[in-house]
Amino acid sequence: MGWSDDAARNRGAWTKANSEYTGAQAPRKWAQDELTWGIWDIPESALGAPLGDVAGLDVVELGCGTAYVSAVLAKLGARPVGVDITPAQLETARRCMEETGIEFPLVEADAGETGLPGESFDLVVSEYGASIWIDPERFVSESSRLLRPGGRLVFMCCSTLLILCSTDDESAGERLVRPQFGLRRLDWDDEGVEFHLPAGKRIDLLRAHGLEVERLIEIQAPEGAETHGYYSYVPAEWGRKWPAEELWVTRKR
Repeated sequence: MGWSDDAARNRGAWTKANSEYTGAQAPRKWAQDELTWGIWDIPESALGAPLGDVAGLDVVELGCGTAYVSAVLAKLGARPVGVDITPAQLETARRCMEETGIEFPLVEADAGETGLPGESFDLVVSEYGASIWIDPERFVSESSRLLRPGGRLVFMCCSTLLILCSTDDESAGERLVRPQFGLRRLDWDDEGVEFHLPAGKRIDLLRAHGLEVERLIEIQAPEGAETHGYYSYVPAEWGRKWPAEELWVTRKR
C-alpha cells in the first residue's frame, strides 16, 4: 500500500521508537489495572475519570502503538480494537497478548482511513496516537464516522502553549518561539511529522464533524514528577507551571 509522505515518515519513526523505547515500556503499561495518561502517567481517577465506566463498550484506539491503552480497557470490560500503521508496534502488542492472555483485534491500517464499519463504536480513544500523528481533518472525520450517535471521542495531545514554547529540537522553554496563527504541521527532522491545532481551530473542526466538546482538561505535572526518558523535552518544572498536555472529551451529536 502506498502511504502519504507524513504517514511513511511516521511509520519509520515509530519503527525506530519501538526498538529504542516503546517496546521495552509496553510490558509495564500492559500490567496496569488503571489507565494512566500522558507524560507523567497520571491515573484516570486523578483526572476526574474522563472515560468513565467502559464496561461493555465497543472501543477503537486510533494510533494504538503497542496498544497498552486498549489492554487496560479490555481489563475493565470494554471490547477494544487497536489500529496502527506500524507493524513493529503491533508485533510488540501481539507479544504482550501472548504474555498476558489479554486478547483483542489489532488492525494494521492508516488511522485516518481504517476500513472499519461506520457507526460501530461507542468510544474512540487516542493518547498521543492519531491525535497528533495524522492530519487533524482526517483524524476527526474518521473518528466521527466510526462513532455511533451519542458516542465519545476522547484524545490527548500536546498543549498549544507547549508547541509555541518548543524549539526545533523540541525542548520547551519559557519564551514563545513560534507563531500560533498558521500552526498545523510540524516536521521534526528524522523524528516524523506531527500536527497541532490551536483550541479555537480544533473546536471548529470538531463541531464541523458533529462533535461537541464536553471537557478540556489541561494537565499539570503532579508533585514529585520528574523529567525522564523519551519525554525529557518537557522538564517537570515546566509542566508544573504550565499545561504541557490537553485531554479532550467530546460527544457525537
